[in-house]
Amino acid sequence: MSSVIEQAGRARTAAAALATASRTIKDAALAAMADALVARTAEIVEANAKDVEAGRAAGLSDAIIDRLSLDAARIAGMADGLRHMAGLPDPVGEVVRGSTLANGLELRQIRVPFGVVGIIYEGRPNVTADAAGICLKSGNAALLRGSGSAAHSNAAIVAVLRDAVEAQGLPADAVQLLDSATRDSVKELMRARGLVDVLIPRGGASLIKTVVEESTVPVIETGVGNCHVYVDRHADLEKALAITLNSKTQRLSTCNTAESLLVHADVADLFLPAVLDAFAEAGVTVHGDAHTASYDPRVVAATEEDYATEYLSADISVAVVESLDAAIAHIGRYSTGHTEAIVTDSVVASREFVARVDAAAIMVNASTRFTDGGEFGFGAEIGISTQKLHARGPMGLPELTSTKYVVTGDAHLRG
Repeated sequence: MSSVIEQAGRARTAAAALATASRTIKDAALAAMADALVARTAEIVEANAKDVEAGRAAGLSDAIIDRLSLDAARIAGMADGLRHMAGLPDPVGEVVRGSTLANGLELRQIRVPFGVVGIIYEGRPNVTADAAGICLKSGNAALLRGSGSAAHSNAAIVAVLRDAVEAQGLPADAVQLLDSATRDSVKELMRARGLVDVLIPRGGASLIKTVVEESTVPVIETGVGNCHVYVDRHADLEKALAITLNSKTQRLSTCNTAESLLVHADVADLFLPAVLDAFAEAGVTVHGDAHTASYDPRVVAATEEDYATEYLSADISVAVVESLDAAIAHIGRYSTGHTEAIVTDSVVASREFVARVDAAAIMVNASTRFTDGGEFGFGAEIGISTQKLHARGPMGLPELTSTKYVVTGDAHLRG
């Protein structure tokens, strides 16, 4: 028996215990997990330093190093996320709908845990705590497969979480970390149908594509974020500048960071010189079309690949468009369906944009950076789904459940 199959079997046993655990017990475990992270911060930071040092030696980009790095403040943030989650309603047992049928049968559709959730993710060891917490709160056992670049960090975090969970009377195997030394564990996890109920990949396009295409376990697809900001001809340009800069520069390495800017030709003369200067001051390299480049010699000529790229770095593609229709067509061609934003004072333009742009989230006069489970009030998210079945957008606690029908009768027989 492979290590992954053995771990999945133990997770299945743990999931059975979690499925019937009360909210009080689960919330106590989340609080204990949070306290343990803070109490053992030094241990986690020490382990993380090994990963950061190895990452720098391997030539990882500054953006990836940022996603990888942990300090006391980030660990405190992880703990706060778990405490916040403890305060959220428990989705398990929630009645989605119910009725009394004409024949007197009482019908209820209620939320139930998936069971065992496998999560494959890259970098960002904070995901380890978030994923473990959201799975536990929703009654699921978590099989976590992080990247090799965060192996020491993930191992330290999981050790802390397992000790805390077990101290509260729940099975430690509710949280397990799979080996990340080779790709074998990913392949075995994707083939563990019957033991693992659902897989959630979080990472780059190649990882997600591989899991979606090769897994025999059902997959909830989280997508990469080639997010656009469109500055309409009716935009307040001062607001547009602030929204564009926040969308791009507030944090470079997240999937809800803007990677493309579209500017209506009618406001290009006024808006582009200002935004190009602001990008230069922020250290952002602009990859633009000929119209954009005519305003600033620092603009690099954009290629077809640039408009399709999720940079996750201090780069952005820029194009001037002749109309709202042209902006929507551009987004339709290059969008990954994550988050798209329009800046406009026109109700007509905003309604047209919302109706015609196909994405999990549409921002009207707001930064793309708001597409986030925490910002939406869901608590820590497991990822942002860009698919259309079961879950779309930030996946909070309800999205980590399935449903079952409970039918109650009194010696009812079907004729």
